[in-house]
Amino acid sequence: MKDSDDLASVVEQTARAVAECEKLLTELENKAQQADTRLIERKVVNDEVTPKSKNKSKNRAANQAALQLLIDTYPDVFSRDNVRPLKIGIQEDLIADEKVAKNKVKRALASYVRAPQYFKAMVEDADRVDLSGEAVGKVTAEEALHAKEKLKEFHQRRREAQREREKAQREQEKAERMSNKLEQLVSRSKR
Repeated sequence: MKDSDDLASVVEQTARAVAECEKLLTELENKAQQADTRLIERKVVNDEVTPKSKNKSKNRAANQAALQLLIDTYPDVFSRDNVRPLKIGIQEDLIADEKVAKNKVKRALASYVRAPQYFKAMVEDADRVDLSGEAVGKVTAEEALHAKEKLKEFHQRRREAQREREKAQREQEKAERMSNKLEQLVSRSKR
């Protein structure tokens, strides 16, 4: 009778340990999921945080296609390799030129001027270019400073996102280790 009482006690302790481990695993999984959700939901546009849309990849593809259209239509102005500051008001010039649809112009310009390469090109006294690729103005000190701050924010967001991914990965690995230990404990108690 004593052996069955001891066995019952061990089973009860194991069941409690399993329940506690499951609770910890659930908490870790919830934390990891929340970290992933926060990371996914952050999409910074114009200093404004907006929720992730279901069509993010479609929007990105459409933006890149619109940008490629501008690059093809105006090769002296737009380039992925030789990014130069644009004339202030170039959007109106592009719309008036009517070679590219208004909605595509807006998409493409938004992608182009928010890219880190554009911020890097925005240095004081750099030439701004018009639709023909001719210099029509200079980047001011204030504009250069603003671009430098935007580039700094971009890199900061990238570092924060990387830290979040690493943290979520560590928590996932911890949950997996806990799960493996739990499985080992359960298999030992079944013997």
